[in-house]
Amino acid sequence: MANKIMSINAGSSSLKFQLFEMPEEELLIKGLFERIGLEDEMFFFYSMKETKVKTSVKGKTHEEAINFLLHFLLERSVLTSLDELSGVGHRVAHGGEDFKTSSLVDQEALKKIKDLSKLAPLHNPVNVVGIEALAKELPDCPQVAVFDTSFHQTMEAKNYVYPLPYRFYEEDSVRRYGFHGTSHQFVASEAASYLEKPLESLKIISCHLGNGASICGIKDGKSVITSMGFTPLAGLMMGTRCGDIDPSIVPFLQNEKNLSASDMDKLMNAESGFKGVTEFSSDTRDIISEAEKGNERAKLALDMFAGRVKQTIGAYAAELDGIDALIFTAGIGENSSEIRQMICEDLTFFGIQIDQNQNQQNSKRISSAASSVEVLVVETNEELMIVRDTFDLI
Repeated sequence: MANKIMSINAGSSSLKFQLFEMPEEELLIKGLFERIGLEDEMFFFYSMKETKVKTSVKGKTHEEAINFLLHFLLERSVLTSLDELSGVGHRVAHGGEDFKTSSLVDQEALKKIKDLSKLAPLHNPVNVVGIEALAKELPDCPQVAVFDTSFHQTMEAKNYVYPLPYRFYEEDSVRRYGFHGTSHQFVASEAASYLEKPLESLKIISCHLGNGASICGIKDGKSVITSMGFTPLAGLMMGTRCGDIDPSIVPFLQNEKNLSASDMDKLMNAESGFKGVTEFSSDTRDIISEAEKGNERAKLALDMFAGRVKQTIGAYAAELDGIDALIFTAGIGENSSEIRQMICEDLTFFGIQIDQNQNQQNSKRISSAASSVEVLVVETNEELMIVRDTFDLI
């Protein structure tokens, strides 16, 4: 029996959705609401078969967006009845230590998700808005929460406890959580399928490189180590985030520049990374273009980013005691042959060599015949992973 399962990813002023026929994994429609709450109208984009449309619709709340979406699906005969919707899966940013896997949403789970808002104040509250808005319209439709953090709950304490007084972990849940877990889990599974090998037999390093960037070491099909930490600010240099820096820089700049804690938080999250170093863009396409024209700051930013990714790959190869497959995914990972080449240069010690032609063509396999490590470019699809988990749970 076919099931129609929808994924919902609610942001502070946006709501993404995709509707799949399961278990065939046939995408029926996908779309996005933008500028929710900013005016009395919101933008609505959708793509269905060959049709792509952008329009504006009345409303300024997530609840109104979901109400419009459900009626739209009926009007366009994507659904003949709302009863056809077998389940809805929601991306939820933070599951803390409470959610080690995706979970059906009941009142107890919803309360825990709300309580975890202290760890993800910008994300969990709007994820809850999406869940509650859908529940109001379809109270009998099963809902599933799929957490960015769940996949990393298999890490050992040595890789998630910070060397601070231990009471901060016990009392305040301060530890490494890691993010992008849904993406890392999806591309690892896709890579194993492509290589026709059991996921549990592979040592994989997954590089999710986009405006937000993280790396994950995967062994026996489980996350062993990851670069993001207590928040998504940690680890690699990113589009506007600084990644790992000397912690003493924070109080130093606060004192020297008379910055508040919130000023410093904004500086590290929204004004650093590629944007901070180049001072003109957070988009690597712009930066590569400028670097080719001789812009030294653009070259520096690219060298810094590639260097940090390379250093992390080396460290994770040691943690995994080897590497069978290196995966590039997300916006930069899937589309920038230049950055992939920079990262893979001088990694021959680890058995990593890429084929220049395959790399420039963004082929699925970009490793050369001489490479002992499979180097793959895998398109991520977090929405499909959400729908798969939802289908499995219901």
